[in-house]
Amino acid sequence: MPPAPSATASLTTRPSATRPSATAPSITAEAYDRLAQVMPSLTVTELEPTEPFPRGGGWVTAAELAEGGAALETFLAWDDAQVVRDYGRKARPDVVAGFGLHRYAWPACLLITVPWFLHRRVPRLPVTHVSYDRTGDGMRMAVRAPSSFACLPGDPAALAPGAQVVPDEEALRAEVRAAIAEHHEPLLAAFGPHTRRRGRALWGMVTDEVVEGLWYVAQLFGSDEHERARRELELLPPGATRPYVGSAAFRELTGPDGESLPTRDRASCCMFYTVRPDDTCVSCPRTRDADRVAKLTMAAVAAS
Repeated sequence: MPPAPSATASLTTRPSATRPSATAPSITAEAYDRLAQVMPSLTVTELEPTEPFPRGGGWVTAAELAEGGAALETFLAWDDAQVVRDYGRKARPDVVAGFGLHRYAWPACLLITVPWFLHRRVPRLPVTHVSYDRTGDGMRMAVRAPSSFACLPGDPAALAPGAQVVPDEEALRAEVRAAIAEHHEPLLAAFGPHTRRRGRALWGMVTDEVVEGLWYVAQLFGSDEHERARRELELLPPGATRPYVGSAAFRELTGPDGESLPTRDRASCCMFYTVRPDDTCVSCPRTRDADRVAKLTMAAVAAS
C-alpha cells in the first residue's frame, strides 16, 4: 500500500465538490470545484450550518475517529480486510493503523491546502467539521462550511463573516500550518497507540501528507502549477517548524538519458515493505536512488 494515490488502485483519490445550490457559494466552494475538474472520485460535499452529517454505511465523523473506541476500531477493520483482499496476507496491526491514518489524512489535508494554493484562503476545519466515507466506489467527505478562515488583504472574501485578514504570505503559511495541526492533533492522539508511533513520527506522517497530496494534485492542474506547488511547499514547512518534521525535501535525480527526475525524501515510512518487502514507495527513505530512478523512469514512460 504505497502512500502515493497514483501508485495503487486502492489509494486512488480523485475529489469532486458538491454544495447546496440554494445558498451562496462558501469561501472554499470555488477551490473544491476546481479540484473536482481534475479528480472526480472523492466527493467533497459542503453542508449547511445546521445540516446533519451523513450517517450509515461507512460514514464516520472525524470527531468520532478522534474519540477512538468502537468507531476507530471499525474504521481500521476496513483497512485490515483490504490488505488481506488485495495482497493475500495479514498486516501487522500497527501497519494497518498507519494505512488507515494515511488514507484519512491525505484527502483531509487537501481540504485546507487546495483553497490556500488556489485562492489564498485558509479554512479552519476542526474535527467537528468533517465526515468521511471510503467504503464505496471512491471516497466521500462531508464538510461543514468554515465559520472562520484566513485570507490576505485585498481578497473580496475579506469582508465575509469569519474572515481573519493576515498581513502577508508568511502569516498565511502560518495559518495553513495551524489549521492542519488543529485538525490532526486529536486524530494523532487516537491513532497513535494503534500505530505504535509517537509525536515526531506521527507528525512526520502529516508532513508527508501535506506535501505529497498537494504536489500530486497540482500536477493535474498543469505543469506550471506543479512547479509552483513545489516552490510553495518548500516554504510551507521550511524546516524545524513544530509540530511538523523536516522540510518538503524535494531534490532532483538524473535519468538514464540525462533527464531530470524530481523526487522528495519522505519524513516517514508507511511500512508497506512489511506487506511486500520488495515493493517500496518511490519517495520512501528506504528506497535507494538507483531504484528511484528506475521507478520514476518507468512511470514517465507509462504516462507518455
